[in-house]
Amino acid sequence: MVEEKMIRLSHCELHTLQAAGSGQAVVLLHGMKFQAETWQRLQTLDRLAAAGYRVIAVDIPGFGHSPAAATPPGQALRELIDTMGLERPVLVGPSMGGRICLEFTLAHPEAVGGLVLVGAVGVQENSARLGQIAVPVLVVWGGNDAVSPIANAHLLARQIHNARLVVLDGARHPCYLDKPEDWHRELLAFLNEHFG
Repeated sequence: MVEEKMIRLSHCELHTLQAAGSGQAVVLLHGMKFQAETWQRLQTLDRLAAAGYRVIAVDIPGFGHSPAAATPPGQALRELIDTMGLERPVLVGPSMGGRICLEFTLAHPEAVGGLVLVGAVGVQENSARLGQIAVPVLVVWGGNDAVSPIANAHLLARQIHNARLVVLDGARHPCYLDKPEDWHRELLAFLNEHFG
């Protein structure tokens, strides 16, 4: 069952959709044109909760049902993790959310258990530091991504020691929408291998 909750932080409020499992926490961010409800409609929350994971889909400040705030997204994510008592969650970030998750992991390596980057933007800007990432990483890209080139996926897979690359052939930038069954299969396989 998915529950809607507003989480009050020091300088902002975050709208979340949560599905309770007793296992590893997984935090789902979203891309520029999407929101937490995207993951609910796609059934990602239900799929992960059914597999035993504790899932939190978050609206970044100024998106979805989270009010705009001056708080940078990375700071809001840090406060959310601390406020909810999440122990080294797996961060899932597509596109803009991928950049937030990537840069958060580089800034707070001790706070992250794993990373799933889906058509992430901001890869080139952080390329010099990618080798610092030591947690398990799943890189998922659409073969027809016209927003973040497939070269970024190969760069992530090459530079991050513990990264696995999955290319969804024929899928666009939001590849999880084009190939939901493939997306859920790869995501659950990654989570079950490292955190199940």
